[in-house]
Amino acid sequence: MSALLELRNVGLRFGGIVALDDVSLNVEEGQIVGLIGPNGAGKTTAFNVVTRLYRPDDGEVLFDGRSLLRTPPYRIVSRGIARTFQNVELFPTMTVLENVLVGEHVSSRFARETTVRERALETLDLVGISGIAYRHAAGLPFGTLKRVELARALVSRPRLLLLDEPAGGLNHEEVGELGTFIARLRDDLKLTVFLVEHHMNLVMRVSDHVHVLNFGRTIAAGTPQEIQRNPAVIEAYLGGEIEDAAA
Repeated sequence: MSALLELRNVGLRFGGIVALDDVSLNVEEGQIVGLIGPNGAGKTTAFNVVTRLYRPDDGEVLFDGRSLLRTPPYRIVSRGIARTFQNVELFPTMTVLENVLVGEHVSSRFARETTVRERALETLDLVGISGIAYRHAAGLPFGTLKRVELARALVSRPRLLLLDEPAGGLNHEEVGELGTFIARLRDDLKLTVFLVEHHMNLVMRVSDHVHVLNFGRTIAAGTPQEIQRNPAVIEAYLGGEIEDAAA
């Protein structure tokens, strides 16, 4: 396998605060790769560097062998990268379908409107919410809003999907269903998935490879089984969630 996404010695500082410190990691094409770490470890910051919301002070970010650092943020989706956010970012006064069409128009500016709407509706069906396509986003349950945001990301037909805490706000049964769904997305759509998540059981179940950050530095990388046994990772989590996931 080849690295679809590569961070090389990435550093980012906000004044005197070091957010990322010499971070290097690979996301291999066709894999589901987890990025974990305690709160404040730098996980979402790493996603923001990849999607060009932040420019790193040091290092390089490569996608499919080409630098992303010269790509303006508005062109990241056209490069084949889409993401969801830890805090759902939707237009509440627009319908579910209209929110998804925002993602579709980014990649299909010259397609016929009927074709664009068809694709958007198919994507809503894929994530299981086509029945509410014409409802406004305002007032929908949080779990449903996360599906709308996922549909908006998927409709751009990305090669790399960044999922930032997709299980947030879900109950135990829903988290289990999400894991199955993420694996199916990877297999059916030939996606590469980069996943930030606090639900360790989910990460360890679906990931092919896991990277661990702590205080902005990489402290471990390996298979889920290797990560669960890594003393540095167990110490970073105070022996809690990682041990639970290994049980």
